[in-house]
Amino acid sequence: MNIIFLLIGCSFCLAIAFLLAFIWSVKSGQLDDDYTPSVRILFDEIPNKTNEDDSSKTD
Repeated sequence: MNIIFLLIGCSFCLAIAFLLAFIWSVKSGQLDDDYTPSVRILFDEIPNKTNEDDSSKTD
């Protein structure tokens, strides 16, 4: 029966830790950007072609 009290105490401490981490992330602004992830798929990433361009310009 004593193990139940230990497990309840550990789970309570873990829940408080996750709650504090969530509150910290909200206050620090990590969850503010709602628009960018929805449109990120629409933009193509431009690869870095500096090495290819330099070799093609050589005469």
